[in-house]
Amino acid sequence: MLRLALPLAALVLSFATATATATPSAADPVVKGAEHCVVNVRADDRLNLRAEPVAGAAIRDRLAYGSCGVMVTAACEGSWCPVEDGHHAGWVHRHYIAALPEAEFCFTAAANRDGRSLRAWPSEKSRVLAEFPNTQCGIRPLPYAVEDWQKVRVEGWEGWLSRPALAHTGD
Repeated sequence: MLRLALPLAALVLSFATATATATPSAADPVVKGAEHCVVNVRADDRLNLRAEPVAGAAIRDRLAYGSCGVMVTAACEGSWCPVEDGHHAGWVHRHYIAALPEAEFCFTAAANRDGRSLRAWPSEKSRVLAEFPNTQCGIRPLPYAVEDWQKVRVEGWEGWLSRPALAHTGD
């Protein structure tokens, strides 16, 4: 496996922007059969999972901002996509979901111990959820970024890593 030290910001530009709040730049693309995360919803609000592909349809569930595991089960009908979240099936507006990127990352050779600490929130003062070795690969970015922090999934954990500590892996 060849490891390329490409700027992480360029690779996830279509999924997140470096702003003061975790904000994806675009919710599309929506990918049938792929895992998606809830985006473009205020942190104190929820995305309505509806019984039919219309805004006035009954609400089956309410999905929290930042939650992942939403699977698009068939082709979208206009702006509405059929989804399942592991508990309920229904419809969500495509503006509020984003597919997980296929990219994987490893730590750069220069990543120090603090850079390899998975944090609960995008801050060096945040609680450390897990620490990984400097040889760790298989780090999957989620569609959220805050300044120099990227939300990721690695070995079953979800949390925040320092973007400068990450390098894209390629073939």
